[in-house]
Amino acid sequence: MSIDTPSMTVDRGIALHKMIRFFTLTLGGEAWLNFMGNEFGHPEWIDFPRLDNGWSYKHARRQWSLVDNENLKYRFMGAFDRAMLDFVKNYPVMQTLPAWLLHADEEHKTIVYERGNLIFVFNWGAHSIPDYEIPVKQTGDYQIVLTTDDSVFGGFGNIDKSVRFPSEKKGDIITMKVYNVSRVATVYQKL
Repeated sequence: MSIDTPSMTVDRGIALHKMIRFFTLTLGGEAWLNFMGNEFGHPEWIDFPRLDNGWSYKHARRQWSLVDNENLKYRFMGAFDRAMLDFVKNYPVMQTLPAWLLHADEEHKTIVYERGNLIFVFNWGAHSIPDYEIPVKQTGDYQIVLTTDDSVFGGFGNIDKSVRFPSEKKGDIITMKVYNVSRVATVYQKL
């Protein structure tokens, strides 16, 4: 988990970890339960208090300091966790109606849904797709409000958050084209 040790396996794991947490948070209903930051408290030793060890907590410690270590990638997960919780404070999607499925693409492992007037795009697949067309409910320009690909979250920064995404009406269908980046969740808001 060192930031100086490149590992596509670790990067993929962190990317999927962020996506899973965000997916369950934004689709889960009116509340969200987190398992007390276990991903930041990696067990140093697993031996919980029991009769045979004299009910000792000595080897049941969690290394809560991992997220604070600037040399480890745990800090990226911690930064995303904070941003994700700030996101639901600023955009109270959990208090809105349930999500509305806009698009499910098995071939490209992409799911798009709308909740609280925000568009959520999750690409679970291994391939990025430029100019990926997704349906939206409203015409207008859209902007990115959060992406798991942000470099402060350990992403690769492949998405330019300053870009505006215009929608296009084709008959009764409204669409917009986005850069659908592999193993990335992105949230769009109509301007």
